[in-house]
Amino acid sequence: MDALHNLAFGFEHALTWQNLLFCAIGCTVGTLVGLLPGLGPLATISILLPLTYSIPTTGALIMLAGIYYGAQYGDSVSAITMKIPHASSIVACIDGYQMTLKGKTGLALFTAGVSSFIGGTVAIVVLTFLAPSLGEVAFLFGPADYCALMLVGFVCVSFVTTGSMLNGLAMCLIGVLLGQIGTDVNSGALRFTMDLPFLDDGVGLVSVALGCFGIAEIAKNLDSGEERTPFTGKITLMPTWPEFKRILPSALRGSAVGSFLGILPGGGPVIAQFAAYALDKKVSKYKHEIGTGCIEGVAGQAAADEAAARTSFIPLMSIGIPENAVMALMMAAFIIKGIQPGPNMIAGHPELFWGLVASMWVGNCFLITLNVPLVRYWLSVFKIPYAVLFPSILFFCCIGTFSVNNNLDDVFITAAFGLGGYLFMRLALDPAPLMLGFILGPMLEENFRRALLISRGSFRAFVERPISGTLLGLVGLFMVWQVVAFVRQSRRGAAAQAVGPTAPAH
Repeated sequence: MDALHNLAFGFEHALTWQNLLFCAIGCTVGTLVGLLPGLGPLATISILLPLTYSIPTTGALIMLAGIYYGAQYGDSVSAITMKIPHASSIVACIDGYQMTLKGKTGLALFTAGVSSFIGGTVAIVVLTFLAPSLGEVAFLFGPADYCALMLVGFVCVSFVTTGSMLNGLAMCLIGVLLGQIGTDVNSGALRFTMDLPFLDDGVGLVSVALGCFGIAEIAKNLDSGEERTPFTGKITLMPTWPEFKRILPSALRGSAVGSFLGILPGGGPVIAQFAAYALDKKVSKYKHEIGTGCIEGVAGQAAADEAAARTSFIPLMSIGIPENAVMALMMAAFIIKGIQPGPNMIAGHPELFWGLVASMWVGNCFLITLNVPLVRYWLSVFKIPYAVLFPSILFFCCIGTFSVNNNLDDVFITAAFGLGGYLFMRLALDPAPLMLGFILGPMLEENFRRALLISRGSFRAFVERPISGTLLGLVGLFMVWQVVAFVRQSRRGAAAQAVGPTAPAH
C-alpha cells in the first residue's frame, strides 16, 4: 500500500500541465531521434543537457528520461523497414526486416509498438514496487559474476544466428577481435590499431551497426538490379486474434528479461534484446519460425528493449551508480540541479523520485498513442522509390555516424564495415553474431582481468562465488547439451545417407 500511496503522490507532480508538456516533448523528440540512423539518445541528451539549467528540476529530468525511453520506441522503425538499426534495435533487423520483405511491415511495427508498451508497463511496475530494494542486487555482482554473465551471453550466439552454428561462432569471434581494437583500459597499450591514429579509441558500435546492416543492405539491393521500395502493398496494422495471442507471451518473457538485465551495470537494452531473442528461440511454441519473419522475433526483443530502458534508472536512483553512458548523462543532469542520486534520494527528494516514476506511466501512454496511429505515415514515407530513398538513407547514416564524435574518420570506418557487411551477405554469413561478440567481448575481457587482479591470479574466484559458479555451471550444461544434440543430428544424417533414396518400383 505504501508503494501505491507514493505513486499517487508522484502523479500529483507528474500530471501538472508543465510536466505533462515536458514529458510529451521528451517522448516526441525521442521517437524522432530513434527514426534517424546513428543519432541516438546519448548524442541528443548531450546536446540538450545545457538546457536543463533554465528548466525546472522535475520537468528537465522528465524530459531527458522521455528522450531516452522514447528513442527505444522509434529506433525499431528504421530497423524493421530499412534494416538500419540503432544499438538497441539490432535484433529487430532479423525478423522485423523479414516481415517487411513479406509485406507485413505494418504488422511488424504494430507488434513492436504494443510489445514496447507491455515491456514499459511491466518495468514501471517493477520500478514502483521494488526500486528501493532491487538496487541492492547490483551490489551482489562482482567482476567474476559479470564475467560469467557475459559467458552466458555468448551462449546466445547459437540462438541469434540464422545460419549454421559454425558460421555463427566464426562471426562472433570476428566481433570479439574487432572489439579489442584500440587502447587497453588497464595498460594503456595500443592494440591492433595498425599505427592508424583514428583507431586509438577503438571502433564505434554505431559504425559497425550502420555499416554491417544498413549500408550493406543498400549495397545488396543495388547489386540485385531490381527496382524496389522498402514497403509495397496494403498497410495492415491490427493483428488477428491468433497473432495477438502469439505476441503476448513473447512480450511478457521479454519484459521479464529486460527488467532484470536493466538493473545490472553493463546490461541495459543492448544485451536485453539478444537475451530475449535467445529465450524466445528456445521456449517459444513457434521457435522454428523465428529468424524467418516471425512475430515472436519482434515482440520479445522490443519488450526487453523498453523494459531495460526503464529499469536502468533503478541503480542510478537507488544506489547512485549509472549503468550505461546515457545514465551517466542523466546523473550529470541530477548533479547540475544539485541532487545527488543514491540511497538518500527517495527520502530526501520524494517528489522528484516518485514524480519521475509516475511520468514514465504517462510517457508510456504518450508513446503508444503517438506511435501506433503514426505507423501509416511512417510507411507512406517509405513508399518513395528506392532510387530516391537510398541516397537519403546514406546521407543520414553519414550524418549520424559523424555526430557521435564529430570525426570524419568514423564515416570512412562505417563505409568499410558496409563493404564487409556486403561481403558477409554474399557469403551467406549472418552479421548478428558479430554484433553480439563485438558488444560482449570487451566487457568479458575487462571483468575477467579485474576478477583476476582482485583474486591475485587465482581462477578459483570464478567457481567459489555462488553467482558466478551457478552461471558457469549453466554454461557447462548448455555446452554439453549442444554437443549431444550435434552428435545426434550427425548420426541421423549419416543414417539417412546410408539408407539412400528408395529405388523406384518397376
